[in-house]
Amino acid sequence: MKKKKREYQSSELVKSFARIHGFESKLVAFEIKDFLEEYLDESLFREIKSVNIEDRCVIIEINSPLLKHDFQLRKSFFLKKFQAQFGEDKFNDLQIL
Repeated sequence: MKKKKREYQSSELVKSFARIHGFESKLVAFEIKDFLEEYLDESLFREIKSVNIEDRCVIIEINSPLLKHDFQLRKSFFLKKFQAQFGEDKFNDLQIL
């Protein structure tokens, strides 16, 4: 499926605007949340309260204690997935709250 030229240009415009105004990490956090939405089933995804990036650390807030525990057990797996998907230089740690 080919993207329309306007869609590509508007996407690049948003990324450029984010970079200029210093909230590029928030865009990456949205991309991580989108990735989790595809990876998890709907009921589990609804338990994720927020995804943020601070000082090269991905911070995921989860409501469910069971899902939180599962993420903590698989912390290195998720960190490697995020680094492979979005670049190793973007973050070096994952925190589950």
